[in-house]
Amino acid sequence: MKPNDTALRKRTQISKANRMMFIWIAAASALVSFALVASVFLGQKLVFNEKILLEKNKTISTLDKNNKAVPDLQSAVRVLDTNTDLATTKANNSDQTIQVILDALPSDANSLALGASLQNKLLAGVPGLTIQSLQVDPVQGVETLISGSVVSASTPVAAGTQNQITFNFSVSGNADALKQALMNLERSIRTIDITRLQVENQGNTQIMTVQARAFYEPVKTVSLYDKVVKP
Repeated sequence: MKPNDTALRKRTQISKANRMMFIWIAAASALVSFALVASVFLGQKLVFNEKILLEKNKTISTLDKNNKAVPDLQSAVRVLDTNTDLATTKANNSDQTIQVILDALPSDANSLALGASLQNKLLAGVPGLTIQSLQVDPVQGVETLISGSVVSASTPVAAGTQNQITFNFSVSGNADALKQALMNLERSIRTIDITRLQVENQGNTQIMTVQARAFYEPVKTVSLYDKVVKP
């Protein structure tokens, strides 16, 4: 065999070996890249599934706590239904006793209703008592005064209002009449907090000026909703 043929054969074998090595290296690189991409994808999927499981566990925990609280709530309502003090203050005999509590803490800031109650019930029918003035303030951010009437507003409640309705009135009469007016406020099913009281003497007549506030509690809405968990 000629020396040139031997050298040519060796170069051919070396070339084939190099191509084979390149193919193996390329294949191994592709496999490693695929494995890395798959690992990242699986890792992201695992984290996302953990987020979903966490939110599901929160929902289950909330529902479980609510279900456990139902018997105690039902028991408390039954006890209130047998409360004689509440039963004697029902607006209508057909109402349930618990309705008194709902009436005592209305769900909306109806200033006109409070003013009507003060004028027609709490301060009315007291012998020797005369209403000099009565003003109920619309709740800032909830009600708006338009042409002498109060309408609801959609703006948020102002900070610090604490769901309260402020009002003031001035009445005149003898000491017994003023005392009866205060007792009527105390006996009202609505929570009334007197913040300022002033009594002035004008001859045989006394004038009492009162600044006070009543309260309301907006309706609490309980609803189920779907929450989107982003990866």
